[in-house]
Amino acid sequence: MAHEPASTAADANPVTTELRGKILLVTVDNPPVNALGVAVRRGLAAAMDAAESNAAVSAVLIVGAGRNFIAGADIREFGLPPQPPALPDVCNRIEACRKPVIAAIHGAALGGGLEVAMGAHYRIAVASAKLGLPEVQLGLLPGAGGTQRTPRLVGAAAALDMMLTGRHVGAAEALKLGLIDRLAQSDDTLAEGLAYAQELLASGAGPRRTRDAAGLADRDASRAAIEAARADTAKKSRHLFSPHRIVDAVQAALDKPFDEGQKLERQFFLQCLDSPQRAGLIHAFFAEREVVKIPEAAAARPRPFKTIGVVGGGTMGAGIAVAALDAGLPVTMVERDDVSIARGRANVEKVYDGLVAKGRMTAEAKAAVMARYTGSTDYASFADVDLVIEAVFEDLEVKKAVFAELDRVCKPGAVLATNTSYLDIDAIAASISRPQDVIGLHFFSPANIMKLLEIVVPAKVSADVVATAFELAKKLKKVPVRAGVCDGFIGNRILAVYRQAADHLMEDGASPYDIDAAVRNFGYPMGPFQVSDLAGGDIGWATRKRKAPTRDPKARYVHVADRICERGWFGQKTGRGWYLYPQGARTGQPDPEVLAIVDEERKKAGITPRSFTEEEILRRYMAAMINEGANVVHQGIALRPLDVDVTFLYGYGFPRFRGGPMKYADTVGLPQVLADIREFAKEDPLFWQPSPLLVKLVEEGKTFDSLNKA
Repeated sequence: MAHEPASTAADANPVTTELRGKILLVTVDNPPVNALGVAVRRGLAAAMDAAESNAAVSAVLIVGAGRNFIAGADIREFGLPPQPPALPDVCNRIEACRKPVIAAIHGAALGGGLEVAMGAHYRIAVASAKLGLPEVQLGLLPGAGGTQRTPRLVGAAAALDMMLTGRHVGAAEALKLGLIDRLAQSDDTLAEGLAYAQELLASGAGPRRTRDAAGLADRDASRAAIEAARADTAKKSRHLFSPHRIVDAVQAALDKPFDEGQKLERQFFLQCLDSPQRAGLIHAFFAEREVVKIPEAAAARPRPFKTIGVVGGGTMGAGIAVAALDAGLPVTMVERDDVSIARGRANVEKVYDGLVAKGRMTAEAKAAVMARYTGSTDYASFADVDLVIEAVFEDLEVKKAVFAELDRVCKPGAVLATNTSYLDIDAIAASISRPQDVIGLHFFSPANIMKLLEIVVPAKVSADVVATAFELAKKLKKVPVRAGVCDGFIGNRILAVYRQAADHLMEDGASPYDIDAAVRNFGYPMGPFQVSDLAGGDIGWATRKRKAPTRDPKARYVHVADRICERGWFGQKTGRGWYLYPQGARTGQPDPEVLAIVDEERKKAGITPRSFTEEEILRRYMAAMINEGANVVHQGIALRPLDVDVTFLYGYGFPRFRGGPMKYADTVGLPQVLADIREFAKEDPLFWQPSPLLVKLVEEGKTFDSLNKA
């Protein structure tokens, strides 16, 4: 371990020391978030040495400069050769200090930051502080004593809850749990920390090591909590690696002495670090941050907006209204008549009534939110609104009629957005006098819950309107992805292709239930046929009928879904679709009549069914998704492969631990994906045309990820 003298110049060392009476003040100042890079780790270790070797020091106070205490490890170091001292050694060094060490926490104390605080002997936090161990979200576990110290401080149940969810704990809850010792009375972290340190010294308090805390003293309760977490993890996180290791590590905390438990924790941490899941989750983490970097944001500032208009009070319109109301924005909703606007208001209120019923919102809070909502049957109500979102029936002429009204009544400079899943936004924009103000905002249902927002950029839109859409996404806490105009944009365009691949597999011999099971085992929450039943089979049917006149007559077309829809079986809402839903059940049962329809259509098409293994199903399903994703990037509909990944992670249930379809393709190897496509093309060369981008990358020995860095 490095034994460098602690510096007093922030530019030389991100950890500075200063003697305040008998207290050595240790300040971490490593902007922007005080991440635990190697210089911070060395500085903290050196500060402990300095405290012990200086007779004038009676106690140590660790604080963070800027907005946070310490927001966690420096994830830029992941994958690089480790540089000593390792964080577990630093935390152990803090804990071993022969003089009392106090951590005064403000802002974020997350991951390694909380582990440093737990290495200290006493903890005080201001009311607004957030504490947490979110490593599970990156496919890791707390690897610097977190799995060993947390249960000793707060008990096995609370520790497992924190580590398996990765949630942030507020200071008041942290005090209740025993994670901190005191809640500061003011926001002055330094003054509160110094006062607490002086109080401890006056009372004669010495070091109090977390490794000796008694949170696991009730062994029966601890064991029961561990077993409950193990069963829950097997059910909810069966595809994931790190949650299981977290449970194993807490088991070690119960069964073994601290040092042995910490050695096992380190082994588990290194196993997580080597896991491909960690690579996928890290990719997802960075992709979500990169996706907002768009050319329009660099070229223009957003237009200011304080008020939102919504056209349409159906499921989608109401969901959009709730998302805006939740963000604190006043909302004006316009519907065609009094009955419709009453229904629209009821759809909005239903969301809040549900929260009130569950005790997650008071009736007073609901009333305060609804006071920002106005319903109207007159488009003139939009005269002063800054941004209007149209969410009416998915029909081009209907939407053009709405936009003609918006063009007539909205003030100059108002942003006019359409929530369409497929339609040509350039055609909508061209139908009014201000195409520069028109943009696509494709919300996903339910719009107040789903995180993805496709921001569709038509040819004539102003850069500041695109920047405004991204600013709106931020305010609504959505994950925005920039998309170009084409049928289905990024997500639904790719979905249409891999859904066709699923239909081909079904007609060739795999049952829809086998295909759904294979996709679930890959890590999706639902398979494509289950999704169709949830969304409503009539939606896909309407799209197929709309596209029928332009469909290539030589292209293969599977009629099974149409036959099911012709019977009025639209999925959960009608009690049957691909599956049966007796008595309104949410989970479907396989339907022998559907399999009979499949058999009948196979015979009509002259197909002799063959069997497919789960691996064969997935290779075709994923190859179709990846190939169309490559086309979307190649044609500039998506800026980068990571935009496709983020779309699928947040809008289509793609397993996060695999990083997204393009990241997954890199994991499999692009030569393998291309070889599969060429193999499948022997049966159907029209459907399986390799993307020019995929061919080019294979020829150049490159990955999709190489384009993210370009």
